[in-house]
Amino acid sequence: MYVKQISVFIENTPGRLADFTKVLADTGIDLVSLSIADTTNFGILRGIVADPDAAREVLAQRGYTVKVTDVLAVCVPDRPGGLAGILAALAQKNIALEYLYSFVRQTGDHALIIIRVDKPEEAVKVLTDAGVKLLSQDEVKAL
Repeated sequence: MYVKQISVFIENTPGRLADFTKVLADTGIDLVSLSIADTTNFGILRGIVADPDAAREVLAQRGYTVKVTDVLAVCVPDRPGGLAGILAALAQKNIALEYLYSFVRQTGDHALIIIRVDKPEEAVKVLTDAGVKLLSQDEVKAL
């Protein structure tokens, strides 16, 4: 159960992020979650959008370098130690976490975390066996 994430190389210049978000807005693509890791000259924007295929197409047409990857959208108990338990379950099976970021939508008593791991198929099994809910692309879009 994977969610499609867009990764975009974006120049670290004034207005470039504003342009990126305007491209999505002008085409009616909802930006669900966003994370940016930056350096002096550029950043890597990672995000979940309602329509990743349309986003990839329109952004590529506008000159952005875009990649779509599979990530996991994990419902984490919203309490102290909720994330620690999930990460421990992955670590016990020698599954390395590449990165994670959270996003906020109405989910009741759970936080939503996007994670990228080195062994996604194994991670799905470990988390599912541990009773962790993973969201589908449609479920994320509906939030």
